[in-house]
Amino acid sequence: MTEYVLATNPGRWGLYPHGGHNASAVLVEDGVVVYGVEEERFTREKHDGQGLAQNSIEACLEHADIGISDLEAVVTAWRPGLTRNRLLPDLKEIAAEEAPLFGKLASLERTIEKHAVSQLYSTRSLRNRIESRFDGPVPRIEHRSHHRCHAASAFYPTPYDESLVVTADGVGEYDTTVVWYGDESGLTRLETYQYPNSLGHFYRIVTAFLGYGLYTRSEGKIMGLAPYGERNEEIERRLASLVETGVDFDVTEITSGGYQAGIRTLEELFGRDRKEWATDFSQWEKDLAYTTQRLLEETVVDIVEHYLSEIGTANVCLAGGVALNCKMNKRIRESVSVESVFIQPVAHDAGTALGGAMLEYSPAEVSPMETVYLGPEYSTEYIRRKLEQAKIEYTQPDDLTRFVADRLAKGNLVGWFQGRTEFGPRALGNRSILADPRTAASRDRVNEFVKHREYWRPFAPSLLDRAKSKFLTDAVPSPFMIMTFDTEAARRDELQAVLHPADDTLRAQTVREEDNPRYYRLIEAFEEETGVPVLLNTSFNDSGEPIVNEPMEAVRDFYSMGLDYLVLEDIVVEK
Repeated sequence: MTEYVLATNPGRWGLYPHGGHNASAVLVEDGVVVYGVEEERFTREKHDGQGLAQNSIEACLEHADIGISDLEAVVTAWRPGLTRNRLLPDLKEIAAEEAPLFGKLASLERTIEKHAVSQLYSTRSLRNRIESRFDGPVPRIEHRSHHRCHAASAFYPTPYDESLVVTADGVGEYDTTVVWYGDESGLTRLETYQYPNSLGHFYRIVTAFLGYGLYTRSEGKIMGLAPYGERNEEIERRLASLVETGVDFDVTEITSGGYQAGIRTLEELFGRDRKEWATDFSQWEKDLAYTTQRLLEETVVDIVEHYLSEIGTANVCLAGGVALNCKMNKRIRESVSVESVFIQPVAHDAGTALGGAMLEYSPAEVSPMETVYLGPEYSTEYIRRKLEQAKIEYTQPDDLTRFVADRLAKGNLVGWFQGRTEFGPRALGNRSILADPRTAASRDRVNEFVKHREYWRPFAPSLLDRAKSKFLTDAVPSPFMIMTFDTEAARRDELQAVLHPADDTLRAQTVREEDNPRYYRLIEAFEEETGVPVLLNTSFNDSGEPIVNEPMEAVRDFYSMGLDYLVLEDIVVEK
């Protein structure tokens, strides 16, 4: 009999006062992940974390044609009872806010009430919420801790018999960075760094200090800005007066009291007001980004090397929002202590649903993670009906990949929509915008007229796996676009649109035919046209919106962006 387990990262509602982003749901069938999707793809609110991830749960059940009563268990990647460890820091943050006394008192009352209720009624409340939205009896409900779910998502779907596992983010229920030992019996917690000692919050505070909104999830932009900076002894000296790095890192002088207090601390430390707008960065601001990135890299590498030596393995698994930092991942991969590394491609909070479901099994019962093409898909016939209803003209080329490769080689920009939606933050050839990787002009055109974002930000390439050693130094398979590589100097002229302009690195996706046959054939056809088995690949979305999910969302973005062609399965729309 088939066993189904559904897991969700439930976001913020009622008894989950500390949730709030990247709500998601995952369906596992007999240890195999068969469906996974983020709530933002349905609501069109980027990083949506309000509510119960109801759309995502419904999509999981519909995919398997089952009801809620057919599940063995519903797992949430959050244990509300553990948030009791955060009550005191939460109260201190409210007290430190620059707000009227009446407002502070009201916030204190709400926080105490949510903490108290979450300790007592979390499971009952969740069961009531599910019963009100789905027919049939609700199965067993399990709450799993946030960082244990991150850790399971990183270790369980690997072939490793044992591994060091590091999970790092802003904060779970109370923990911010956790070191684990994984083996056939599961996960053993080795070290816990508790809130507010958070690398994720430290990085976010610097991001906000440099002009980005606190809740815009812009940390990746600071990672991209960092290579434009250089060592600045004055910045290093001032930060060192407040921050301790390495295995015993301590950033609480900046992170205690919340984000706004942290920004004020940086203003006092550097004698500068926070940047009002994230534009026209000075060399000093680039140097601060460089120093912040270097501090993160060196601290996490120190943690990895220290605990690898303690437990006697050379395998590393990473998850948590901090593990989306592909420059840090490069440093870990290059460590002499590391032989093999796996980074969960859905490393942010949406991926905790993966780990929550996997914790219902032993590591040996979970299949290796080979794909993130886990979301909705739409047939050519469905797309044709939608286009005809909207009176949009289209064609169906006899050789689609050769047709598109020819247009890309001539400098056209293409929206590429096929197969199942990717689960997680990276578009990997199913919901992508594609361009010629060979010229900086191609990069600049995509930045200005398509993605509407900062001119200095680099793009990532998709390249055929068989050609990776021709372009990448120390090449290893990278199917999920979550690691950065140095590049071979002799081939850089062919990659101008996808190199980081400041350090000639790139964040590569390596593509095998068995993983994505049509996308592989497209890159191969482009290679036949140009001699270069690489495409510029960026996510199919405009600035500030989630990656497109449904065909007509792709059509809308096509007409609002500077794209020349739109491919929807077998169909092509041209402006």
